[in-house]
Amino acid sequence: MPNPPDDNHIRAALYGLFIGDALAMPVHWYYDREALVRDYGRVTGYLAPKNPHPDSILWRSAYTPPNRSADILHDQAPYWGRRGIHYHQFLKPGENTLNIKLAREWLLLAGQKQPYSAASWLAHLVEFMTTPGTHQDTYIEEYLRHFFTAYGNGTPLTDCGRKDENHIGGLALFLPVLIVLSRDRDVARKTALQHLALTHGGPAMARGGQLVADILLDVLYGTSLPDAILSRNVYNQQLASLLDFPDPVVVGRHFSPACYLQDSIPATLYLALKYADDPSEALIANTMCGGDNAGRGAVLGALLGAFHGMAAWPEQWAGGLVDPPPTPVL
Repeated sequence: MPNPPDDNHIRAALYGLFIGDALAMPVHWYYDREALVRDYGRVTGYLAPKNPHPDSILWRSAYTPPNRSADILHDQAPYWGRRGIHYHQFLKPGENTLNIKLAREWLLLAGQKQPYSAASWLAHLVEFMTTPGTHQDTYIEEYLRHFFTAYGNGTPLTDCGRKDENHIGGLALFLPVLIVLSRDRDVARKTALQHLALTHGGPAMARGGQLVADILLDVLYGTSLPDAILSRNVYNQQLASLLDFPDPVVVGRHFSPACYLQDSIPATLYLALKYADDPSEALIANTMCGGDNAGRGAVLGALLGAFHGMAAWPEQWAGGLVDPPPTPVL
């Protein structure tokens, strides 16, 4: 019989989620790798973001709330529409991007020892996002802009999420639910996927979420990370054939470094397979691949933490998080 998840591996999966994001944060969405190295060197620890960001597209991003109740930009609004603005310009070394901050908010709710409630989470999401000063991240991803446009127009909260999402960042929101509830595997999988669909709906997200959920749960129940990946019969032959290539070739030519699931999930699984026995190097390699390295890094970190336990994470990484994951309800 498989062994149920223990506290150490559950905690490490949550820490990996936060660490993978925080390590990549200053070089998030760098597509010019020469610029990444020029601006930050080889990223092996937490760093502060710098302006200008050479690949920033914040200048052509926009959000106009339909009314004041749907204002989610607050004092960050003046930076939208300007060139060179770093997406996370005000975050400190070791601080997480907004997706992981929202994951942490759900963990805080879970810490109140109440049964999972989609209604409670959605109400909390609205309160957090519409209250000035709850976070200092400049960039608000497209799914949140869609959600709050619908909310401001009077759509019921359960219907505000996009129905055609395809971004790996959404997996950061469902992973804490999956990990915390993992001692009941079936409940964890079902609840986490329902949670995901609140903001990231559609068949692509459901497929991606199911794949990542099954791999992570396998690992928490004692399967090795390589076996959990290769036994899924998804990408396995392709991934195995790429392990001898340089990372920038695989995550750049074979798979786009962008956020879309059809590339970001196999890119993440490639890194997990290649560096299964070296979790620190895995997250550094992911960071240096650029693109949506924060989205990939969150998933990659959760998988590696689930596999190795807290021994995976150097003390300077685990202890250097500005807001570490709260102790989960187990």
